[in-house]
Parts: sequence; C-alpha cells; structure tokens
Amino acid sequence: MIYHHQLQKYLTLFSIAVILGTDLAITQKTSPVFAQTVVNSSVSKSVTFTCNDSEATIKAKNGPKVLSGQTTIYIGYQQVSSSNKDPRIVRFDNGIKKWCRSDYETTNDDGTGYGLFWDGKGVLYGVFTSTGTQTGNDFRRFANGRWLTSYGSGGGAKVAVIAKINPDNGSVYYATFLSARKPSDGKTNSLVVTGLSWNGVNLSVNADSWWTPRRADKNSMTCSGSSPYKYAAAFTGDLSKVSAASAATCY
Repeated sequence: MIYHHQLQKYLTLFSIAVILGTDLAITQKTSPVFAQTVVNSSVSKSVTFTCNDSEATIKAKNGPKVLSGQTTIYIGYQQVSSSNKDPRIVRFDNGIKKWCRSDYETTNDDGTGYGLFWDGKGVLYGVFTSTGTQTGNDFRRFANGRWLTSYGSGGGAKVAVIAKINPDNGSVYYATFLSARKPSDGKTNSLVVTGLSWNGVNLSVNADSWWTPRRADKNSMTCSGSSPYKYAAAFTGDLSKVSAASAATCY
C-alpha cells in the first residue's frame, strides 16, 4: 500500500512537470519576434549639417534619411557661404560615422540633397538640386552617357539630379539631370522629385514638373491646365534611359 501510494504521488508530480514543460515550450515558441527596422525611401525638405556633426545632431534635424538595421544614411546640405549651398551625404553604422561626402558639387550652383532610396544592400540613389551650370566640379562629370547630361540652357529654375551611389563609400557611379523644358524657347524649367521606388530593374521617379514635363525622348510634352504637373518617369538602373514618362493632363 505504501509503495502504491508513493507510485501515484510520483506519477502525479511527473504529469505536472510534463504539463509545465509543455507550457514553457509553447511560451518560448510563440514569443514575439521584433522585425528589423527598414526605411527604403525618403524624400523631404532638405536640412543643413556638416561632416563634423554627430549623428544625434543630424538626426534631430529630421531631414531625409534611409536606414537598415543599425545603419542610417542622411542627405542634406551645408551652407558654405552666404549665397551658396553644397550637398552633403553621410553614413553612420551603430552611431559611428563610416563616411561623409562633401565633394559632389563644389561650384557656385546652389546645390542641396533632399531624397534617398536604399535597398539596404548595394542599391543607393540620391536626389539633389541644381539651379544652373557654374564653373568647376558638379554632377556633369558623372552624367556622361546618361539620360540628361547637364542642367541645360538658362538658369535659376531648380531642377533635380539623380545619382546612383556606392553605399560602402559614398562614391557616385553615375548621375542624370531631370528637368522640365519650356516649349517656347527650350530653356530649362523647374522640377522637384517627390518620390522614389525600385523594382530591381527600374527606378521609378515621381515629381512635380512645371511647364512642361519631358517625354522619354526628352522633348516637351503638350499639356493643358496649369503647372505643376504630376509627373512620373521610369529610369533604367544605370540612369541612361527613360523607358516611360507620363504626366496628368499631358501627352
């Protein structure tokens, strides 16, 4: 009887242990998994910073940035004189600066950076402004053989420059200008990029274009109504061609 009673007690304790072990396994199995934070695309108002600024200082400006895991890339500009801005782009890994570039455009052109796309790996694009052609180093040296190789004629109107960038060191592979074109005299008119996306082959660009947007063949569209027009263009990954371009109330 004593043996039988001890056996029952042992079996009861064993059953409780099995149940507790099962509950623990279920709890461990269903515990939440926190996804890696990723921001692929960011286009917004440009902010000012220098290559000597800390990440905390730059982050507090709330400008355009892309991030993957513990890596964040910021874009903006530095006010280098009372009448001139030059673009800046910087990468931080775990809060430590990996690189910062201040040499993309160093002329009297009023250049800023205001947009980024990054797939978290090797595909990084930056969006910059240009207000005219000036003597010295600018994005024209990266645009040879690309869709638009220069600002064009005229000056003052703010246009976009899109550059493919090496995320490991910030070097520019190549770049293209993206502008509107006045049909009356062929002079350059304003265009502001509002969004970027990537499908593995083409870079899709959304923009506000003033009179008038360009077709894929670079000529002016025929438009009705007032500008800015909602413009969309699909670039090949190397920025050498536009496979399609469209704008509301334009053809």
